[in-house]
Amino acid sequence: MDRRTYLSGTGTLLATGLLAGCSGGGTATGTLATSVSDQPGDIGDFDSCVVTMAGLWVKPASEETTDTSTGDGEDDGREYVEFDEPQEADLTELQGEKSQLVGEESVETGEYEFLQLDVTGVEGTLSDGSDANVTTPGEAPLKFNQSFEIRADERTHFVADFTPVKKGNTGYIIQPVASETEVRYTDETTTGGNATDA
Repeated sequence: MDRRTYLSGTGTLLATGLLAGCSGGGTATGTLATSVSDQPGDIGDFDSCVVTMAGLWVKPASEETTDTSTGDGEDDGREYVEFDEPQEADLTELQGEKSQLVGEESVETGEYEFLQLDVTGVEGTLSDGSDANVTTPGEAPLKFNQSFEIRADERTHFVADFTPVKKGNTGYIIQPVASETEVRYTDETTTGGNATDA
């Protein structure tokens, strides 16, 4: 991806990780740093578009998805991480190369199939001052079908890109942008560059 860079102090959304303590002592861990960004869709229609997130799910690759899995993180092998407090991101401020880091946590090492954001609300105000009806697809978590690894003593940067898209005359829907979602890795001692692509 040629336009996205990891910005520690600017930009978009969310990050956090899985608490490795769930697996007991001695488990190898790495760091998951999740951010969000906005690839321009119909964001130009908005004066503000604030997305509220309560947490995230990750799906370990070692777990098998069942036919009875649901969209809310139940009984399908996903692991849920609840934020200490809800995180907000205004997508109008996260365009271009901007991204917002919300947290970094230790996560058990291994391969993961995807990441989902638990979006609990979206408040949109259009450029003319009127309120916008903005929802997620099927009122379900935002799913980013990008596999990633958590590596021992490394930091995994997961930049989740999504944008509002106009849906007829009924409002807008928040959609993940697969082509702009990015995973990179850096050594734990690295705070800026020298990242490697997935």
